[in-house]
Amino acid sequence: MTVSAEQISSFIDTTKTLLLFSSKEEQYQWFKSIKSKQSFQSLVDEIKVEAEMLGKEPLRELSFFNFTRFRDTGSRLEYEKHYFNKRKRLNTFAFMCLLEPDQSKYLKELHEVIWSICNEYSWCLPAHLKDRPEMVEEIDFLKLTEQQGYTIDLFSAETAFALSEIYRLTEDVLDPLIKKRILQEVHNRIFTPFQHQSYFWETSTHNWAAVCAGSIGAAALHLIIDQQLLADILERVMNTLHYYLKGFNDDGGCLEGYGYWQYGFGFYVYFADLLKVKTAGNVDLFDHEKVHKIALFQQKCFIHNKKVVNFSDSTEEATVFLGLSHYLSGIYPEIEVPKNELRASYVEDHCSRWAPAIRNLLWFDERKRGQEWQDATYYLNDSQWLISRNNGYVFACKGGHNDEPHNHNDIGHFILQSKGETFLKDLGSGMYCEAYFSEKRYEFLCNGSQGHSVPIINNQLQKDGPEYCARIIDQLQQDEEHMLEMDLAKAYEVSELNSLVRRFVWKKVNKPKLVLTDTYTFSSTPDSIVERFITPVLSLSYESDGIVLSGEQRLKISYDSSHLDLTVHEKDFLNHFGEKETFYQLDFSVKELSQLCRVEFEFSFL
Repeated sequence: MTVSAEQISSFIDTTKTLLLFSSKEEQYQWFKSIKSKQSFQSLVDEIKVEAEMLGKEPLRELSFFNFTRFRDTGSRLEYEKHYFNKRKRLNTFAFMCLLEPDQSKYLKELHEVIWSICNEYSWCLPAHLKDRPEMVEEIDFLKLTEQQGYTIDLFSAETAFALSEIYRLTEDVLDPLIKKRILQEVHNRIFTPFQHQSYFWETSTHNWAAVCAGSIGAAALHLIIDQQLLADILERVMNTLHYYLKGFNDDGGCLEGYGYWQYGFGFYVYFADLLKVKTAGNVDLFDHEKVHKIALFQQKCFIHNKKVVNFSDSTEEATVFLGLSHYLSGIYPEIEVPKNELRASYVEDHCSRWAPAIRNLLWFDERKRGQEWQDATYYLNDSQWLISRNNGYVFACKGGHNDEPHNHNDIGHFILQSKGETFLKDLGSGMYCEAYFSEKRYEFLCNGSQGHSVPIINNQLQKDGPEYCARIIDQLQQDEEHMLEMDLAKAYEVSELNSLVRRFVWKKVNKPKLVLTDTYTFSSTPDSIVERFITPVLSLSYESDGIVLSGEQRLKISYDSSHLDLTVHEKDFLNHFGEKETFYQLDFSVKELSQLCRVEFEFSFL
């Protein structure tokens, strides 16, 4: 929806400053009421437990040494740990002020943490400040009087959103000087720079666009009184959100992975809701078919309880924001409401984001009863993802290209699971560091094709770039069988490779099985072909016609040992949380090489 600043200005209700409740009295009564409701008990208890723990810890200021650690070593974790812990204090003591308004100790703690955040050198993470004005060491004293523009990254924008919303929810009890600091710092660090500078993320087609723009827009809706200034900011915000939506295919698939759907699309929703309230429903960012399709991605991406299709930079397990899920189900009736057991706990978000935390309370609908993910098969035509859930058995595969957001070189890669246990896996996201987002990205096992279930040809891995892509040849969905066939040749830079047709046939009768066939055609005989599969570290036993992987469940991989030699390598990598994770590379080398090679595997659940 394209709306000009003039149109927005005409729709804005300037008398409406409270956007989450209709009045302070309604807000007070709502927070009072949830304390005695059983359905809210676990959520409220988690906040109270965290408040008790944080109350025993001193407020820790962010140190210069940790701030410059990324600049000097490329390491992010040390500074970010304390940065996000301070945001957790902000959220927790704001919640406690709302839940226990008579307890002055919580208001004191809230004042202190707000004051501390307002005193921070930057609200950005150091990893996002490389070559930015904040890190320039030289000073031109003749230009000191000129405005030095602040950088706006994900977390500076989120901080502004959090402070502005907490301001509105607690303005009747906040000290006037604290209120002044919030208004002053949000204007100086966010609104003024946004008015006078442009940022790369304004035309980005990934989560940065939604989080940065949505947070700025939300903060503006809460704090800016001037109607024209607010309209100008909102026009720019909505233009950026238009770019964000362009990053999705028409099928609604989030190529960045589920976590970034929850993150980026979540902030789109948080802003869209506030805007809808502020404009009395006249500007409705949900009234768009593409947004509708994106909203359905969650129920397609989850495959068994907390397991998700974790292509790209995604963890293998995730939880849901029940507030967000309940809210979206009220807009789009076909949204599957997840069961309460899948909800994210209060402390689970290691970044301690305010916006989803408060909405997991406000938008939680005790009348909604969630259910297990329904058996279904989805083919996302534009994204080239096939996802099938069938009685606890799961198959997922992808085509696509190797320049996707948070890209992994993984064309032709696939996942197999049985009743929540993974047998063919995606490693997901690794530990973020400077090199992870540099030209060395694909040296990381989890990012390069060496860490995916795809072939290695003439010792060559897949290449990165939009031109390295799959071509879908055919796909067929029937009640008992699904087939997807794609040519992977363009994913490689092997001059003699004419085609590489990978054919998946997922047979769902009784205990399902997957038949995978790779057919290679070359202009000259290749030097080597290795069929690589990525599995967890499981018990492995050999049989005459294949191998069996055993955990709680069992999977047999059948193949012709007269044509293939198997080598098993145990490898490890640092996962997204910096923990070492081990896995197997099963390498099947083709013995007899020719210009036409055909290899077949059968994956059967036992």
